[in-house]
Amino acid sequence: MSKKSKAPSIEDFGGFRAGFSVLVGRPNAGKSTLTNALVGKKVAITSAKPQTTRHTIRGIVHRDDAQLILVDTPGLHRPRTLLGKRLNDLVADTLAEVDAIGFCLPANEKIGPGDKYIAAQLAAVGNKPVIAIVTKADLVDRQALTEQLLAVAALGREVLGEEGWKDIVPVSAADGFQVSTVADVLISHMPPSPPLYPGGELTDEPEAVMVAELIREAALEGVRDELPHSLAVVVDEIVPREGRAEDNQLLDVRVNLYVERPSQKAIIIGKGGSRLREVGTNARKGIEALLGTRIYLDLHVKVAKDWQRDPKQLVKLGF
Repeated sequence: MSKKSKAPSIEDFGGFRAGFSVLVGRPNAGKSTLTNALVGKKVAITSAKPQTTRHTIRGIVHRDDAQLILVDTPGLHRPRTLLGKRLNDLVADTLAEVDAIGFCLPANEKIGPGDKYIAAQLAAVGNKPVIAIVTKADLVDRQALTEQLLAVAALGREVLGEEGWKDIVPVSAADGFQVSTVADVLISHMPPSPPLYPGGELTDEPEAVMVAELIREAALEGVRDELPHSLAVVVDEIVPREGRAEDNQLLDVRVNLYVERPSQKAIIIGKGGSRLREVGTNARKGIEALLGTRIYLDLHVKVAKDWQRDPKQLVKLGF
């Protein structure tokens, strides 16, 4: 019988740790904002509208002694559509593959049924360190923060037994309070390993996905609550404009925005196309920073009736 191979120790890699951590929480718990703060650059879209994240965006935190790959998932919720079920499945698949889980709970909102639902899901995963991260600490005073930390600790004992969460960390991504502490705690649960990504990379998401997310973020600004769930963005192509001089390059970025009803199309386009032009102007800045060159952004809005409930449409739109 062959001997079992010895698990790698921290000394084997010169004290270096590397691994994957997922941030979970109900919609609008501050996961994307925290991801961006940890990475130091925008890699995940943020919005005041719940349920804006639809892809697992990996942000990479580089340190001299560690590399932390953050997976930002859709907010776990009780699904009401086929899209909602697929997003929850995406989260479940991710939880099974990471080294540690960060459970985000906002400091300014009482623990509710949604938080308890997620806590129960995390308890069922088993064998993964779960760190409770109390986000948006800047929005409450010290006493309210203390009360929330005690409530979060009680929730941990309720679902995981007396030991509770591995750690509880309050944080504010908005003003930087304890962002580095969150990174320290998550890294402490990573396995000994060499770096998993090259030093300069901040995300492994394809450029087209990042472009689509930036456009979606711009389109969600200042619109009605109904629209976030009904909007999908698909990048048709990103191609260099022909015949341009080497020092005057331009990329043509052609994009389709899909909504479920003609009334939603009218909201996105706005009177005389004013809203769509505003979306293009706001998205263009982020896309040019991402791609490192000037772009011409060509946006088209189309109706795909009830796409969230149509399996064929979901596949077509990348879900």
